[in-house]
Amino acid sequence: MAEEKPLTVVTCTAPVNIAVIKYWGKRDEELILPINSSLSVTLHQDQLKTTTTAAISRDFKEDRLWLNGEEADVGHPRLQSCLREMRRLARKRRGGSAGAAAPLSLAYKVHVASVNNFPTAAGLASSAAGYACLVHTLARLYGVEGELSEVARQGSGSACRSMHGGFVQWLMGERPDGKDSIAQQVVPETHWPELRVLILVVSAEKKPVGSTAGMQTSVDTSLLLKHRAEAVVPERMSQMIQFIQQRDFEGFGQLTMKDSNQFHATCLDTFPPIFYLNDVSRHIIALAHRFNAHHGKTKVAYTFDAGPNAVVFTLADTVEEFVEVVKCSFPPESNGDQFLKGLPARPASLSKELLSAVVLEPVPGAIRYILLTKPGPGPQPLDDPNLHLLGADGLPCPSA
Repeated sequence: MAEEKPLTVVTCTAPVNIAVIKYWGKRDEELILPINSSLSVTLHQDQLKTTTTAAISRDFKEDRLWLNGEEADVGHPRLQSCLREMRRLARKRRGGSAGAAAPLSLAYKVHVASVNNFPTAAGLASSAAGYACLVHTLARLYGVEGELSEVARQGSGSACRSMHGGFVQWLMGERPDGKDSIAQQVVPETHWPELRVLILVVSAEKKPVGSTAGMQTSVDTSLLLKHRAEAVVPERMSQMIQFIQQRDFEGFGQLTMKDSNQFHATCLDTFPPIFYLNDVSRHIIALAHRFNAHHGKTKVAYTFDAGPNAVVFTLADTVEEFVEVVKCSFPPESNGDQFLKGLPARPASLSKELLSAVVLEPVPGAIRYILLTKPGPGPQPLDDPNLHLLGADGLPCPSA
């Protein structure tokens, strides 16, 4: 019988996703089942990703977790749900294949290290990328295949959407056990190659109310949220899918903005009300509408999650002009050269008409930086052993 290696290690990366039809509210807190379906765009991992290494060894004494270099609580209930579920699926799979090579003992403890290549302060869905990455990595470690978005969902709801690339829908499902509440790809990222995504990072403020708590208060108190889930979202889902399939930016952009606005209206309708947008967020909204009005069509579309940072969708041919408009409207205070991160964009010159119509009262320093990215693929394995975050001893590498 083959001697088992002392340490088995797998490393993967997973993406962030941005919802254009928003998820807000659970019907089951334990299983993380939503009150409505949602739809998102997976962002490219060249700009935003979580990298996770998982290792198992007979020598490990306990399960351990490191996040961005710091040891973290491995007992977190949602993390435990994912670990338990992945081990259950691995056992089930072992039971199914007679006389497979000596299985990696499922009794072995696991060490997990995870890092984000973006600041957590950016208020980007780090839990979505994180749990998708964890589940994908454990699946490869334990040799589990099949529908895994349902497991990722039990870590963080929106994580199920990060299990796929491109444009993804999370079906709310109907079953009480949640087996039909899964994510499915609508079209791959290659379907709409001209689409670009600008993340406008507003000067950092910690969320006043975390998503989990905010969501539950909304479910308990907002009649608007109930109406949204039952009467508005189902039609919006089918419209949004159609706009994406047809690469109809006008339709996609308008519906994205309307759905973001309605989500924030349900936050305001929550009692006591929740305010995730701040003055800078509202400036960005007004700026987008002036920009579109000036051009006589929808050229940029904003969406905001549970925080003040804007995500702006546009097409490749508009990026340079809009970046310049943002720079003129929110002049960078110190980091002029570092203001645009991610994909490159050439400087653009703006016409007098555009400036006078669109850039009204500049607010210096209100935006820390812009990150330019585009849609991208789902989780990926990293096969280069030099990229593992855990060393031969199962502890984080110094560089991690």
